[in-house]
Amino acid sequence: MKSLATFSRDFGVLPKISLVIVLVALLSIPMYLSTGNSKYTVVFTQGTSSKEVVVIDLSVAIDQGSSSLVSRAFARAQADSAAAVVIDMNTPGGLLEDMVSIVDSISNSTANGIPVYTYVGNDSLAASAGSYIAMATQKIFMGPGSQIGPSTPIVEGGTALMQNHTEDGMLSLMVSLAQAHGRNVTAVNQMVLYDIAYSASDALAYHVADASSESLGQTLQILGLSGDSVVTISENPTEQLLSFLSNATVDGIILLIGIIAIALDFLHPTFILSIVGAILIALGLIGAEAIQSGGNSAALAVPFVLFAAAGALIVLEVKTGHGLMLFAGVVVGSIATFLIAYEVPYSPSPFGSLQYLELGIFIAAGGMLAIYARWISGSLRKKPLTGSESLIGKAGVVMADLAPVGEISVEGITWKAKSTAPNKAITKGENVRVVRRSGLELEVEPEPIKEKLQSNN
Repeated sequence: MKSLATFSRDFGVLPKISLVIVLVALLSIPMYLSTGNSKYTVVFTQGTSSKEVVVIDLSVAIDQGSSSLVSRAFARAQADSAAAVVIDMNTPGGLLEDMVSIVDSISNSTANGIPVYTYVGNDSLAASAGSYIAMATQKIFMGPGSQIGPSTPIVEGGTALMQNHTEDGMLSLMVSLAQAHGRNVTAVNQMVLYDIAYSASDALAYHVADASSESLGQTLQILGLSGDSVVTISENPTEQLLSFLSNATVDGIILLIGIIAIALDFLHPTFILSIVGAILIALGLIGAEAIQSGGNSAALAVPFVLFAAAGALIVLEVKTGHGLMLFAGVVVGSIATFLIAYEVPYSPSPFGSLQYLELGIFIAAGGMLAIYARWISGSLRKKPLTGSESLIGKAGVVMADLAPVGEISVEGITWKAKSTAPNKAITKGENVRVVRRSGLELEVEPEPIKEKLQSNN
């Protein structure tokens, strides 16, 4: 029976499994960071009143996933004629396009007679895109240690003109929202123009927020909603996936891993890596369109050209087998990952220490994969031996004295053999090693004394 090591060597099972594990591990880091705090999508708490309050758990970044969450929650509120919608907020910000979509949902809800409020919980944030969403609601409640702002938009990689245009548009939106709800226009102006954030006490003092509250329950009590049934809605798995794919760094890494997986499948063919690679490339393209859908789609041209170049370099690895092409492809693809977020309005910047760490880890992993590809290519280039040629170098046992011609057994098969030492007979039971083949006859030599002693031990 073959050992696991022999099975792995013959069929490449462990290398293939190991590669799949590496790919999944690389993806799991941002996936965990994106969805690690997810809760049940809908939680219902029965109250004494027949009325219903919809609470939106917005403790996530503002992106396509959270925008879908908010739309779903408002649809539920409309269908059930909810008494109110309360946004339980703790967000660092996100994509401005999705923020505007959420602000529109709030305006539509208010116009349809369902008021919307924001509660920024204890030590929580209503930062960047979150500050606009909060400002769109009828009342903002701040918990101890909470913060609202800053609100300066960032167009990562864009020109100064694009930054100015985006900033002017967001300033106009913030001022109009503050005016609509009787808040301090001068204070919110500072949030947008000078990147200022207000603590809970300052927000109340400057009338950026409306009231303080130490819990969501107290907020509902202040609003006269404490007796109503509460429906808490958070991101479902589909929305979590959308949030995951809305991350530019994740999209770039997914595309690169997909290309690498397919290229490595050429080195030791298995449909598993090709399927994984195709799925990852599709997800990466979907994600890239998701973050670019409201911006300039032409901005995708440069990063996609670089991804194509990265793919070409990685595929060339199959031809060269030196590992350098694969590593160069990873580096070029990493540059494309940075560029994929160009001209996309974010708040705050999509690149921080975490994203740089992810890309650094990925480039290091690319180096290890390059070494692995070099090793695999070297193994493939070795000319395989078959039939009797594979006997060269194999050990055998003398079955009939070689004086100089006799018989030996190699791997259970008896062969006619001739000793290369014609002046000295090799007796039955001694160990020999095959040195060459001549027709149907093997030429052997006595096994060295050292190897005899090792075999006896």
